[in-house]
Amino acid sequence: MPLYEYACDTCDHLFEVRQRFSDEPVSTCPKCGAPVRRVLHAASVIFKGPGFYLTDNRKAKGLAGVSSESKSEEPPAKTDTSKTTSTTTADK
Repeated sequence: MPLYEYACDTCDHLFEVRQRFSDEPVSTCPKCGAPVRRVLHAASVIFKGPGFYLTDNRKAKGLAGVSSESKSEEPPAKTDTSKTTSTTTADK
């Protein structure tokens, strides 16, 4: 059940009431009996999952404008050329 916040304009009393969606809104202040109004707050938004920010760990093909050099921090593999021998065969 949602929790609603109400405010009394007469005595500045703030209170919360847990109500069902089908319940009628509270109309009177429990402290002074004056009319009350429901206080509205901005809803919070939580983005979960991949793909919302450039810093997410996504596959490289999904990123536009990001170079592959910035993603790969490993040095290139070294090749040992001192032990390579080439043999040629001549036709007889």
